[in-house]
Amino acid sequence: MSEDRSVERTDLAEDRTILANERTFAGWMRTGMAAVGIGIAFNALFQKLEPTWLPKAIATLFLMVGIYTFVAAERRASAVLKRLDPHEIETFKPVRLRLMTTALALATASLAVAIWVFSVPIESRVQR
Repeated sequence: MSEDRSVERTDLAEDRTILANERTFAGWMRTGMAAVGIGIAFNALFQKLEPTWLPKAIATLFLMVGIYTFVAAERRASAVLKRLDPHEIETFKPVRLRLMTTALALATASLAVAIWVFSVPIESRVQR
């Protein structure tokens, strides 16, 4: 009887660890999105900075930090999920974590390309 309760407690602890892993993954994804937001904001606020490539380069650096954060979060979360078995909870499947990471990384890379290719001078936007 005592052994059954200890197994149940261990199973519940494993489930709590899985849920904590999901919260940690979400936190890292938010951190990556914050880096992307900082990059976009920096580019928007400092477009008149000379030389013109400097705000784009700094914004791109923040976007790359965001992509790195997304990928690192997915790899770590997937590694934890491989070691644990859910008992009473339904967890994210690693393929869903990878899909979310891929989508965010591709969208961020597209933003980086757009910053360099489709940049519109502030003067032309103000005259409209």
